Amino acid sequence: MTNLNFISKTLCIALSSVFLFSSPSIADDDNYSPLDSPSFFEGLNTFTAVFSQIKQMYVDEIDDETLFNNAIRGLIEGLDPHSSYLEPVAQSKVSESTMGKFGGLGIVIGTKGDYIEVVSPIDDTPAYRAGLKAGDIILQIGDQNVSQINLEEGVKLMRGAPGTTIKLTIGRPDIAPFVVEITREVITVTSAKGLLLEEGIGYLRVAQFQRPTAEVVEKIIGDLVEKNEADLDSLIIDLRNNPGGLLDSSIDISNLFIDEPGIVVYTEGRTPSSNMSFPTKPGDILNGAPIVVLMNVGSASASEIVAGALQDHKRAIIMGEESFGKGSVQSMMGLQDGYGLKLTTARYFTPSGRSIQAKGISPDIELDNISLRGDDEEEESIDFSSQEKDLKNSLSAQDEEETTSEDPTELSPEEILKSQDEITDARDQEFVDLLMEDYYVHEAVNVLKALRIYKNK
Repeated sequence: MTNLNFISKTLCIALSSVFLFSSPSIADDDNYSPLDSPSFFEGLNTFTAVFSQIKQMYVDEIDDETLFNNAIRGLIEGLDPHSSYLEPVAQSKVSESTMGKFGGLGIVIGTKGDYIEVVSPIDDTPAYRAGLKAGDIILQIGDQNVSQINLEEGVKLMRGAPGTTIKLTIGRPDIAPFVVEITREVITVTSAKGLLLEEGIGYLRVAQFQRPTAEVVEKIIGDLVEKNEADLDSLIIDLRNNPGGLLDSSIDISNLFIDEPGIVVYTEGRTPSSNMSFPTKPGDILNGAPIVVLMNVGSASASEIVAGALQDHKRAIIMGEESFGKGSVQSMMGLQDGYGLKLTTARYFTPSGRSIQAKGISPDIELDNISLRGDDEEEESIDFSSQEKDLKNSLSAQDEEETTSEDPTELSPEEILKSQDEITDARDQEFVDLLMEDYYVHEAVNVLKALRIYKNK
């Protein structure tokens, strides 16, 4: 009798946990109730039986809350790499995840099979300076074998107080696994910076799409025009290794350069609330000057939205490699007791109807990853091994940022611009010299010069 009472109680708890996930917009749109599905009760019976056996026979006593949290986490993480169940602390961190300043190593990571993959090192951070590259596989964190933990546990191990160190065992194609020791620090991400490469040719590096990035970009272009003492003839937008960020930021930045009517991007999902279209706005801060966008396989999400919009509106030439292919939309839903649900609810499409998911943006001009510095520097080129379509449980294209970073605190546009001024004032020429040795930038400059000659004929 006791067992029957327990199963009855468990059934009630399980039903409550199902309704807990219902978002008002989703429930109203679909009028869905699990009680209408016979297969729901069949699955629930199996779940209840397993739950009961664990409670009675598992070697250690496990409380109900832990078991339910484990069950819910498995339910969600089995969907795709970007949906996740967030505990109260994790949810508060995700809600701040694109502000621009945080403590840690400075890498964006995802899952690849049983291991953790580096999606992108963030510019000028400990991970970047340690030589980590997009596509690297993290095999061990300290003494912990990564195949035995999930992504969230891996993030916790890599976090720590600034000044402390962590050893990562890295796998990279064609070489033996190696260990890097990285010192954690408080990381400030400058989301965008700009340089004048030569007369008339501007260079804009966008490292991440944060809340103030569009405002920063607009100010950078104004500064480059002032330094050039005339309007820019052309612009290179470097989105390589940019893991994405905020949708609004990518739309605002696209709209800085698109003047014709239409859309920047649209989404399609199963519910009406997931189907959205984001229009272009009049005004081009470059007045139609040619643009080259540089991308590689580390360019993901918001980067792909910008590149796809500029490509479809024939506003830019895309050069480099096929991008990562992260074209899905995640919605945040609050649950009881501070828990949260990050759930994939739609796919992104470029203005012409191309799906970004698992396909990425194909360049107009494809470039190989080579170095202009000679054979002795060849190891510096970035070697990427996978894309969104290679991630565990990734969504199919269907012709239609799990990635994470750590503990952010917001930077104001003024702080970002101050950082930008300090960098460019001190090291402009050094950066220009380095960029002109960059094969991608070198080829982009050649294309823009050719367009200038053609235009002046």
